[in-house]
Amino acid sequence: MTRPLIISDCDEVLMHMVVPFRGWLEELHGIHFDFTQGFERALQHKDSGDPVERAQIWALLSAFFETEMHRQTPIAGAVEATARLAKRADIVIVTNIAETLGQARADQIHAHGLPYQVIGNGRGSAKGPTVARLIAERRPSLAFFLDDLASNHVSVARDAPQVWRLHMVGEPEMAPHVETARDAHARIDDWARTEAWITARLDEHDEVIAAI
Repeated sequence: MTRPLIISDCDEVLMHMVVPFRGWLEELHGIHFDFTQGFERALQHKDSGDPVERAQIWALLSAFFETEMHRQTPIAGAVEATARLAKRADIVIVTNIAETLGQARADQIHAHGLPYQVIGNGRGSAKGPTVARLIAERRPSLAFFLDDLASNHVSVARDAPQVWRLHMVGEPEMAPHVETARDAHARIDDWARTEAWITARLDEHDEVIAAI
Protein backbone atom coordinates (compact mmCIF):
# COMPACT_ATOMS: atom_id res chain seq x y z
CA MET A 1 0.00 0.00 0.00
CA THR A 2 1.03 3.57 -0.64
CA ARG A 3 -0.12 7.00 0.53
CA PRO A 4 -3.82 7.81 0.68
CA LEU A 5 -5.30 8.98 -2.62
CA ILE A 6 -7.79 11.77 -3.32
CA ILE A 7 -9.45 11.55 -6.75
CA SER A 8 -11.22 14.80 -7.57
CA ASP A 9 -13.42 16.07 -10.35
CA CYS A 10 -12.58 19.51 -11.77
CA ASP A 11 -15.69 21.50 -12.75
CA GLU A 12 -17.79 22.69 -9.78
CA VAL A 13 -15.40 20.93 -7.37
CA LEU A 14 -12.09 22.67 -8.07
CA MET A 15 -13.08 25.18 -10.75
CA HIS A 16 -16.20 27.20 -11.50
CA MET A 17 -17.76 26.18 -14.82
CA VAL A 18 -21.51 26.79 -15.08
CA VAL A 19 -21.35 30.49 -14.12
CA PRO A 20 -18.68 31.41 -16.72
CA PHE A 21 -20.47 29.15 -19.22
CA ARG A 22 -23.71 31.02 -18.50
CA GLY A 23 -21.99 34.38 -19.03
CA TRP A 24 -20.55 33.26 -22.35
CA LEU A 25 -23.94 31.95 -23.53
CA GLU A 26 -25.62 35.25 -22.64
CA GLU A 27 -22.93 37.43 -24.21
CA LEU A 28 -22.31 35.66 -27.48
CA HIS A 29 -25.17 33.27 -28.17
CA GLY A 30 -28.35 34.89 -26.89
CA ILE A 31 -29.02 31.93 -24.63
CA HIS A 32 -30.25 32.04 -21.04
CA PHE A 33 -29.09 29.36 -18.59
CA ASP A 34 -31.59 28.78 -15.78
CA PHE A 35 -30.08 26.71 -12.94
CA THR A 36 -33.55 25.95 -11.51
CA GLN A 37 -34.55 23.89 -14.55
CA GLY A 38 -33.59 20.33 -15.41
CA PHE A 39 -30.77 19.89 -17.92
CA GLU A 40 -33.11 19.43 -20.89
CA ARG A 41 -34.74 22.85 -20.33
CA ALA A 42 -31.96 24.75 -18.56
CA LEU A 43 -30.75 26.45 -21.74
CA GLN A 44 -33.33 28.59 -23.53
CA HIS A 45 -33.11 30.91 -26.52
CA LYS A 46 -33.71 34.42 -25.17
CA ASP A 47 -35.62 35.62 -28.25
CA SER A 48 -38.14 32.78 -28.34
CA GLY A 49 -37.96 31.08 -24.93
CA ASP A 50 -37.57 27.73 -26.68
CA PRO A 51 -35.23 25.18 -25.09
CA VAL A 52 -31.90 24.61 -26.80
CA GLU A 53 -31.77 21.19 -28.44
CA ARG A 54 -29.61 18.60 -26.70
CA ALA A 55 -27.23 18.24 -29.66
CA GLN A 56 -26.63 22.00 -29.66
CA ILE A 57 -26.01 21.96 -25.90
CA TRP A 58 -23.19 19.46 -26.37
CA ALA A 59 -21.79 21.53 -29.26
CA LEU A 60 -21.83 24.65 -27.08
CA LEU A 61 -20.11 22.82 -24.22
CA SER A 62 -17.39 21.63 -26.59
CA ALA A 63 -16.92 25.14 -27.94
CA PHE A 64 -16.68 26.56 -24.43
CA PHE A 65 -13.90 24.18 -23.42
CA GLU A 66 -12.08 24.71 -26.72
CA THR A 67 -11.95 28.51 -26.47
CA GLU A 68 -13.19 29.78 -23.10
CA MET A 69 -11.46 27.86 -20.30
CA HIS A 70 -9.65 31.08 -19.41
CA ARG A 71 -12.97 32.29 -17.95
CA GLN A 72 -12.85 29.63 -15.23
CA THR A 73 -11.52 30.36 -11.74
CA PRO A 74 -10.96 28.15 -8.67
CA ILE A 75 -13.76 27.38 -6.23
CA ALA A 76 -13.22 29.30 -2.96
CA GLY A 77 -10.73 27.50 -0.73
CA ALA A 78 -9.88 24.76 -3.23
CA VAL A 79 -6.26 25.75 -3.83
CA GLU A 80 -5.42 26.18 -0.14
CA ALA A 81 -7.28 23.08 1.08
CA THR A 82 -5.80 20.75 -1.53
CA ALA A 83 -2.30 22.08 -0.80
CA ARG A 84 -2.73 21.11 2.85
CA LEU A 85 -4.28 17.74 2.02
CA ALA A 86 -1.45 17.01 -0.44
CA LYS A 87 0.92 16.80 2.53
CA ARG A 88 -0.91 13.64 3.61
CA ALA A 89 -2.33 12.22 0.38
CA ASP A 90 -1.68 12.06 -3.35
CA ILE A 91 -4.18 14.00 -5.46
CA VAL A 92 -5.34 13.09 -8.97
CA ILE A 93 -7.87 15.07 -10.99
CA VAL A 94 -10.18 13.03 -13.22
CA THR A 95 -12.14 15.25 -15.59
CA ASN A 96 -14.57 14.32 -18.36
CA ILE A 97 -13.16 16.27 -21.27
CA ALA A 98 -12.33 15.38 -24.86
CA GLU A 99 -8.92 13.74 -25.24
CA THR A 100 -7.82 16.50 -27.62
CA LEU A 101 -8.27 19.05 -24.84
CA GLY A 102 -6.49 17.08 -22.14
CA GLN A 103 -3.26 19.08 -22.20
CA ALA A 104 -5.11 22.41 -22.32
CA ARG A 105 -7.14 21.37 -19.29
CA ALA A 106 -4.01 20.32 -17.38
CA ASP A 107 -2.31 23.62 -18.26
CA GLN A 108 -5.39 25.53 -17.08
CA ILE A 109 -5.62 23.72 -13.76
CA HIS A 110 -1.88 23.93 -13.05
CA ALA A 111 -1.83 27.66 -13.81
CA HIS A 112 -4.31 28.23 -10.99
CA GLY A 113 -2.11 26.62 -8.34
CA LEU A 114 -3.45 23.07 -8.54
CA PRO A 115 -0.28 21.16 -9.54
CA TYR A 116 -1.75 17.66 -9.63
CA GLN A 117 -1.90 14.87 -12.18
CA VAL A 118 -4.82 15.38 -14.58
CA ILE A 119 -6.54 12.48 -16.32
CA GLY A 120 -8.92 13.23 -19.21
CA ASN A 121 -11.68 10.65 -18.91
CA GLY A 122 -13.43 11.41 -22.21
CA ARG A 123 -16.65 13.36 -22.59
CA GLY A 124 -19.58 11.72 -20.82
CA SER A 125 -17.64 8.62 -19.77
CA ALA A 126 -18.35 6.88 -16.46
CA LYS A 127 -15.59 7.44 -13.90
CA GLY A 128 -15.88 4.14 -12.06
CA PRO A 129 -13.50 2.21 -14.34
CA THR A 130 -10.88 4.97 -14.16
CA VAL A 131 -11.10 5.13 -10.37
CA ALA A 132 -10.86 1.34 -10.13
CA ARG A 133 -7.77 1.37 -12.35
CA LEU A 134 -6.12 4.04 -10.21
CA ILE A 135 -6.81 2.01 -7.06
CA ALA A 136 -5.35 -1.13 -8.64
CA GLU A 137 -2.24 0.71 -9.84
CA ARG A 138 -1.51 2.75 -6.73
CA ARG A 139 -2.93 0.51 -3.99
CA PRO A 140 -3.56 3.46 -1.65
CA SER A 141 -4.05 2.84 2.05
CA LEU A 142 -7.21 4.96 1.84
CA ALA A 143 -9.01 6.59 -1.10
CA PHE A 144 -11.52 9.40 -1.64
CA PHE A 145 -13.62 10.43 -4.64
CA LEU A 146 -15.07 13.95 -5.03
CA ASP A 147 -17.58 14.79 -7.76
CA ASP A 148 -20.64 16.95 -8.37
CA LEU A 149 -22.54 14.45 -10.55
CA ALA A 150 -24.65 11.71 -8.98
CA SER A 151 -24.06 9.42 -11.97
CA ASN A 152 -20.33 9.34 -11.25
CA HIS A 153 -20.98 8.30 -7.65
CA VAL A 154 -23.16 5.46 -8.93
CA SER A 155 -20.31 4.38 -11.21
CA VAL A 156 -17.61 4.54 -8.53
CA ALA A 157 -19.82 2.79 -5.96
CA ARG A 158 -20.19 -0.08 -8.41
CA ASP A 159 -16.58 -0.35 -9.62
CA ALA A 160 -14.59 0.79 -6.56
CA PRO A 161 -16.89 0.42 -3.53
CA GLN A 162 -14.03 0.71 -1.03
CA VAL A 163 -13.52 4.39 -1.92
CA TRP A 164 -14.99 7.13 0.29
CA ARG A 165 -17.38 9.10 -1.94
CA LEU A 166 -18.09 12.78 -1.29
CA HIS A 167 -20.76 14.61 -3.28
CA MET A 168 -19.63 18.21 -3.69
CA VAL A 169 -21.24 21.03 -5.69
CA GLY A 170 -18.92 23.96 -5.10
CA GLU A 171 -20.88 26.47 -7.17
CA PRO A 172 -23.13 28.31 -4.64
CA GLU A 173 -25.65 29.33 -7.31
CA MET A 174 -26.16 25.75 -8.45
CA ALA A 175 -25.79 23.75 -5.21
CA PRO A 176 -29.34 24.43 -3.87
CA HIS A 177 -30.83 22.97 -7.06
CA VAL A 178 -28.82 19.71 -7.06
CA GLU A 179 -30.27 16.68 -5.29
CA THR A 180 -27.81 14.81 -3.06
CA ALA A 181 -26.31 11.72 -4.65
CA ARG A 182 -27.63 8.63 -2.88
CA ASP A 183 -24.46 6.67 -3.62
CA ALA A 184 -22.19 9.17 -1.87
CA HIS A 185 -21.17 8.77 1.76
CA ALA A 186 -21.65 12.50 2.41
CA ARG A 187 -22.66 15.77 0.76
CA ILE A 188 -20.54 18.87 1.44
CA ASP A 189 -20.44 21.93 -0.81
CA ASP A 190 -17.55 24.02 0.56
CA TRP A 191 -13.84 23.35 0.90
CA ALA A 192 -13.48 24.20 4.58
CA ARG A 193 -15.85 21.42 5.62
CA THR A 194 -14.62 19.11 2.86
CA GLU A 195 -11.06 19.39 4.13
CA ALA A 196 -12.24 18.73 7.70
CA TRP A 197 -14.23 15.67 6.57
CA ILE A 198 -11.31 14.17 4.66
CA THR A 199 -8.88 14.97 7.47
CA ALA A 200 -11.14 13.21 9.97
CA ARG A 201 -11.15 10.06 7.82
CA LEU A 202 -7.35 10.24 7.49
CA ASP A 203 -6.95 10.66 11.26
CA GLU A 204 -9.24 7.71 11.96
CA HIS A 205 -7.24 5.59 9.53
CA ASP A 206 -3.93 6.58 11.12
CA GLU A 207 -5.28 5.67 14.57
CA VAL A 208 -6.26 2.22 13.36
CA ILE A 209 -2.86 1.63 11.75
CA ALA A 210 -1.07 2.82 14.90
CA ALA A 211 -3.08 0.40 17.01
CA ILE A 212 -2.16 -2.64 14.92
